[in-house]
Amino acid sequence: MKLSEFLRRDLIKIDLEAIDKWEAIEELIDYLVGVHEIRMSDRDEILECVMKRERSMSTGMEKGVAIPHGSTNRVEEIVVAMGIAKKGIPFESMDGKPAKIVILLIIPKDRFQKHVRTLAGIARLLNNDEIRREIISSNTPEELFNVIFCHEESEIQQEKYF
Repeated sequence: MKLSEFLRRDLIKIDLEAIDKWEAIEELIDYLVGVHEIRMSDRDEILECVMKRERSMSTGMEKGVAIPHGSTNRVEEIVVAMGIAKKGIPFESMDGKPAKIVILLIIPKDRFQKHVRTLAGIARLLNNDEIRREIISSNTPEELFNVIFCHEESEIQQEKYF
């Protein structure tokens, strides 16, 4: 599954203000409340499920990428928010580098296994140095979304020929 299937321009925050991973998670969840992707009445429970997952094992990947996530019965479909922190946020990443790209996933509790492929697809996309550079240098949500969409479409076209 492609990130662009779940991500929209209004779910992208270019300038994360957080100074650590806990603030980054909370900032993105509050952003989702602000754009009405999750209800304010569900905020605390969703925040806790993502924090609990993060406490069990850091979702800081490598190369400046973090994919905090949690599963809850408070959403019926996967909910995504993406944040960019040009200076980086300490995220206890595998390589010790701060995260500049943070993708928050809130996954319906009964469909977590289905979305393991989504996590893998995101990780594969963001493993590309060029894509990460283009994402981080994006100045608007529209520009960032177009980077992701174009690269995912290009990948699909390449798969058709091989």
